[in-house]
Amino acid sequence: MNAVKNALMNIAAQISSIGIFDIFDIIIVSVIFYYIYRFVRDRRAGTLALGILLVILAMLVSNLLGMQALSFLIENIVQVGVIGVIILFQSELRAFLEKMGGQSFISKNKKKDKKYYSQTIQCIDAVVDAVADFSAEKVGALIIFERSTKLGDVIKTGTIIDAQPGAYMIKNIFFNKAPMHDGALIIRNNRLYSAGCFLPLSMNPEIMKDLGTRHRAGIGMSENSDAVVVIVSEETGIVSLAVDGHMTRDYDSVTLKRELIKLIFTDTAKGVGTVKNKEKGEPKNEKNN
Repeated sequence: MNAVKNALMNIAAQISSIGIFDIFDIIIVSVIFYYIYRFVRDRRAGTLALGILLVILAMLVSNLLGMQALSFLIENIVQVGVIGVIILFQSELRAFLEKMGGQSFISKNKKKDKKYYSQTIQCIDAVVDAVADFSAEKVGALIIFERSTKLGDVIKTGTIIDAQPGAYMIKNIFFNKAPMHDGALIIRNNRLYSAGCFLPLSMNPEIMKDLGTRHRAGIGMSENSDAVVVIVSEETGIVSLAVDGHMTRDYDSVTLKRELIKLIFTDTAKGVGTVKNKEKGEPKNEKNN
């Protein structure tokens, strides 16, 4: 009983000694681990994270058991491994650091503004109307909605147009004889900002082999930023959405508009995943296909 009592007294003493800076310390560490979890979830880095945890576990066990040779070997592997991880996962780490900042307080308040809401809906309607025609006519298109991650480097690869959103304007950009139809259209602040942009291709080996360059570019853009990417297949007319490295397919005008509104006004990729399957009428959840 005395041992239990002493243990409880020690726990109470530890809790009573917690100060305001200790609370901040716990909160900061929790946030860091949360973003690390989001980063490795459903990415190639997930397997890497598991391997790192196993190495750390082996290092702790070897230290506890006094296994000097194994401890020395693992510690040197870890030192070299950190540099290797930074080199191999440069693009993923960059995307992780860019997304950590999230939306600013000003931009969140801006989304509550009625004028901004009306302009966003108008922009989404223009995109949905144009995409519906692209799908029916099998015209390839790649449309990017910029969110918190600024796409200045990608915008520079295209031509600045900074035009009012409209379905006819979008259709002119992707007309198959237009000079900029093979590139991507980037929408910034509800404006058709830049056209003919070149996007980074995804190197994910799990992507279906029959997907073309347009789909790989759309997925690659979503892997390197928090952008919402609308893709129309030139071969099949299928409309797809790529967000956070995942792609879902078979959207029609109703489901596309609903998903775009959800994503743009909530700044989350969790909405992407469940789509209406036109042929079976069942929920369809696809990853990178």
